[in-house]
Amino acid sequence: MSEVTAIGLGEILWDVLPEGRQLGGAPANFAYQVNALGGTGVPVSRVGDDDLGREALDILQANGLCTDYVSIDPEHPTGTVLAELDKDGVATYTFPDDVAWDFLTCDDATRQLAERADVICFGTLAQRCPTSRQAIRQVLEAAPGALKVYDINLRQDFFTPGRIRDSLDRADVLKINDDELMMITGPFSLPSGQKEALARLLALHDLKLAVLTRGGEGSLIISPDGISDLPGEPVEVRDTIGAGDAFSAAMVLAYLKGWSLDEINRYAAQVAAHVCSREGAMTDMPPELRLK
Repeated sequence: MSEVTAIGLGEILWDVLPEGRQLGGAPANFAYQVNALGGTGVPVSRVGDDDLGREALDILQANGLCTDYVSIDPEHPTGTVLAELDKDGVATYTFPDDVAWDFLTCDDATRQLAERADVICFGTLAQRCPTSRQAIRQVLEAAPGALKVYDINLRQDFFTPGRIRDSLDRADVLKINDDELMMITGPFSLPSGQKEALARLLALHDLKLAVLTRGGEGSLIISPDGISDLPGEPVEVRDTIGAGDAFSAAMVLAYLKGWSLDEINRYAAQVAAHVCSREGAMTDMPPELRLK
């Protein structure tokens, strides 16, 4: 799997939890998990010229990730987010404004990386600022051959229907969870049923896959040719931070290997369940879950 290069495009930030802080951000988590599963994950992001930024780079490098495409912002601080866990380990987040990843840029080196990438995973949160939104579009446009995965990642009020539609039109794969699907059902005039709503999005935006994660209730994958609807994997949840990003990483790698929808769905769910059983997003990955 080392020949697969997958970009995690967007925010790198620190999750500030009651027991301390952990490095995260959905694109960075995605890149980490691609690496952990046997591919080559590359974060494309921005951190501040501060202690938190330097520590973030050190941690990424210590975990085997290339940081050549994480730029340094001399004016804005490294991103942080207050993460609060409920009794089931499910996180809610509060994001400060005007942090380094809001000012993401697309330079020549990043364009060259995008040109040879097999996968680019991007979300909505990192598009809240016009500067980073333009950079994300430029990276996507520089990669006509890459599989583009839109992890919708709706947070607070940092999204609009128009921004979501634009992202869907640039994507090949939609990854969404059940809460997020409910949030867009009204504005997008989607059917009330999950399968019907995913099928509508798949058809309207010419997607190759539409993927719904439902926590302990399992996951649903729809393609133009089939459907996979599987129950959840049994797991004792420590926290859910990064589980969706791990699902995305495993799903993409399995899809590129040509697996069936059920095989993709089951494998991605197993990887996500493992992450839920550990604290934080950048967890260890047992050898049996790595793709050879």
